[in-house]
Amino acid sequence: MNWRVVIEFDCEADAWSAYCPELPGCASAGATKEEALANIREAIELYLEPSEKEFPSEATVTFVAV
Repeated sequence: MNWRVVIEFDCEADAWSAYCPELPGCASAGATKEEALANIREAIELYLEPSEKEFPSEATVTFVAV
């Protein structure tokens, strides 16, 4: 799957920032555009990884394919 990624130079941090608008809070940075892109790719993978969260026994957990 492809995700939109916004990459901008942050003058204050003197680094490239990257974020995925469709995944709130999914952001990263790097010294170069290439590094920022590699870092946001990893951030997206981690963001989408299922959590180990425990759910109440009365909860129904199911999967939805998109």
